[in-house]
Amino acid sequence: MELETCRNNDTVMDTVMIARILRAERCQLLVCDCATNQEVVVHADNACCFSCGDCVCIRYSGAMTMSLPPQISATCVARHCGN
Repeated sequence: MELETCRNNDTVMDTVMIARILRAERCQLLVCDCATNQEVVVHADNACCFSCGDCVCIRYSGAMTMSLPPQISATCVARHCGN
């Protein structure tokens, strides 16, 4: 299945996270942020399209909860091709 790529709307300043998926569930992912090695729960409608080990590009508002692990709501999640 080909996944739609995330497009950045010029009027919205999204924060981008490149992460490796640790666990994929129905509407959420547990990922490890490649930049910080921090585990983050990502709420995303298309979470079930991904598998453990996938590298993804996550766009979100920049808001992150202070819970452990922190949580974000993605505006877009797509496979990341870079290494």
